[in-house]
Amino acid sequence: MAADTAAPAAPTLVTAAVLIIGNEILSGRTQDTNLAYLARKLNEYGIQIRQARVVPDIESDIVEAVNALRTRYDYVFTTGGIGPTHDDITADCIAAAFGVDLVVSPEIAAILERRPAPPDVMAARMRMARIPRGAGLIDNPQGPPGFFIGNVYVMAGIPRVMQQMVDSLAGKLRRGATVRSRSVTAFLAESQVASRLGQIQDEYPHIDLGSYPFQREGRYGTTLVMRGTDEAGLDAMLEAVSQMIAELGGEAVDVQRG
Repeated sequence: MAADTAAPAAPTLVTAAVLIIGNEILSGRTQDTNLAYLARKLNEYGIQIRQARVVPDIESDIVEAVNALRTRYDYVFTTGGIGPTHDDITADCIAAAFGVDLVVSPEIAAILERRPAPPDVMAARMRMARIPRGAGLIDNPQGPPGFFIGNVYVMAGIPRVMQQMVDSLAGKLRRGATVRSRSVTAFLAESQVASRLGQIQDEYPHIDLGSYPFQREGRYGTTLVMRGTDEAGLDAMLEAVSQMIAELGGEAVDVQRG
């Protein structure tokens, strides 16, 4: 019987987009930190972010972005706009994007009613109990849950709340390949390594190779970062990059594997 020489199947890639909603982000009044956390956490879940957008609190912009992203990627994660005020319109926009009504979630309403409040305050809070018809809930130990419908997951904009929401999704999402990394630093200018880096990238097209220049103690240097799902390929590329550094008269330092 002939030996099986078929190449191993490529790891499944599960992709995501992040939609950051809020005028305060675009104005610079609030600095977004949610994207970085989502990128790290979703990679742990085997989900790779391929695009991120920031949109204002304008219904047409949010609906257009949601519909464009949810058809292109496996998942869409939104942050912001699910609070109690008039400009918290994310739930309305998600319902519009899916062409369904908004309904009051009994589970969220019960959570909100645990804290007594004057009627006007409670009425404002109850805006957070509205979810698109057919949506499921995302756990939130801090208070009212987020929700998901189809492949769109809607979470709070407050970082500590968003983090707990995305943490609660562990094991509940379709898992793909986890991206690993290698990095090495050399006191060589980016222009010195540019040509050879291009050649190495061509040899390993399935691995991303990036260069990040710096100046430290009056010296120019470059950190070279490799990212991909193929551990053996990453190690081979790291060896090639380290050899390039030596041939150019530099020294490979601060080698990291992640």
